[in-house]
Amino acid sequence: MRPMETPKPVPTALTIAGSDSGGGAGIQADLNTFSFHRVHGTTALTAITAQNTRGVTRVDVLPAAAVAAQLDAVAEDLGVGAVKTGMLVNADIISVVAWRLKALKLGPLVVDPVMVSRAGARLIDDSAVGALKEHLLPLADVVTPNRHEAELLAGMELNTLEDMKEAARRIHQLGPRAVLVKGGGMAGELRGLDVWFDGERLETLFLRAVKTHNTHGTGCTLSAAIAAWLALGQSPWEATRRAKAHVTSALEHPLALGRGHGPFSHFSPLGTPS
Repeated sequence: MRPMETPKPVPTALTIAGSDSGGGAGIQADLNTFSFHRVHGTTALTAITAQNTRGVTRVDVLPAAAVAAQLDAVAEDLGVGAVKTGMLVNADIISVVAWRLKALKLGPLVVDPVMVSRAGARLIDDSAVGALKEHLLPLADVVTPNRHEAELLAGMELNTLEDMKEAARRIHQLGPRAVLVKGGGMAGELRGLDVWFDGERLETLFLRAVKTHNTHGTGCTLSAAIAAWLALGQSPWEATRRAKAHVTSALEHPLALGRGHGPFSHFSPLGTPS
């Protein structure tokens, strides 16, 4: 009998988000992304959604106290090298998440401010937006709004590259260390171009345009990949740059699943199982 291998230390990351029954976004996408980066994924569920590639048919929201209990349980035993937030649903959950993150003093925080879909559908109410701006954004090391979320947070329309840069500056004033305004929802040459601002460095990030309808889970995957790289010790800028490359590569490998906006392969660089 072979001797048991001594357990090895492993980086950890925590995702605070909703469950996607279709497996393409939310907690499921985050865990796949963590696993690809060889980071152990832990979770705090905020809601359970019934959804597939064609849409969401039901959302059951967990009590804020249940979310807090999950955070405490993970933090006291497993340790957390980095955190990402996704769908936080309402002001109560946002406030309790911010409260526990302050108290527990976990690793660096990535906030994916899930407020408006890429298509422009509002996902949370005004009180939740206010709680996000007041309580959570000041704790963030990186915040990753899409076009419509950036418009809401910055209080302006985004149509040009200069608009994206100005929005990044305005959102930075809300307290996060760095802002990545994502261009997936922009038109023309700006589609897929992101703008980074950390108070000093103002950069554009663009690798190549990927024409695909399989974009479900893109935002979740990007923020999870940033958190994974932060857990692995990279700086926020380097973590974001590497995460952008990961998502661009993944989008080039769509999966033949569902009849709507399907997911892509989180493990495409590993090849096809034999």
